[in-house]
Amino acid sequence: MHAEIARHDAALPRAEVTVIHLGDLVDRGEDSAGAVGAVMAGPPIPGAAHVVLMGNHERLMLDAVLRGDVEAAAIWRRNGGDAALESWGVPRRARVQDWKDLIPREALDYLNRCPLTHRIGDTLFVHAGIRPGVPLERQSPHDLLWIREPFLSWTDPLPVRVVHGHTPTRMPEILPHRIGIDTGAVMGGRLTCAVLERSTVAFIQV
Repeated sequence: MHAEIARHDAALPRAEVTVIHLGDLVDRGEDSAGAVGAVMAGPPIPGAAHVVLMGNHERLMLDAVLRGDVEAAAIWRRNGGDAALESWGVPRRARVQDWKDLIPREALDYLNRCPLTHRIGDTLFVHAGIRPGVPLERQSPHDLLWIREPFLSWTDPLPVRVVHGHTPTRMPEILPHRIGIDTGAVMGGRLTCAVLERSTVAFIQV
């Protein structure tokens, strides 16, 4: 995807570009460590602004690894954490309390610094969505990372257009108040990037 983004930009360079990742770099895929490393290396377009948002899977991972909490670790592992641990070479018999010493500290620090939202004009980028009827400044971190309903079925206007992932669909969803771009790559679907420019929306898929 990074290579496709770079090719897309090279065909028609823009004066300003912001590359935004919507979270869920870790878990279930074949190489969580490689995905995190690729994003830590910077944006695929030299000089572009780069924003990496936190997803619910990063939150699960950090709660388990940084706290060394057995209960949090069990929840994370049920949600794909075993694949992430394996990608960092963490032995299956390693104690939960030792995970933070077996995963590179720079990766943990990087993920722990990821913001929950990023706003550009009237567009809000977030992992899962927002709770309708709640002012943006009062949205709960849990909703920003986990919400599905009533956000997904909401049809009335929102204070911003929301670009989100989290809930997989076969094709990207474009509605007046939200754009959903999780197309189930981890389940065999395609990986989708939305290209927002002025009033247009296009997609890159791999």
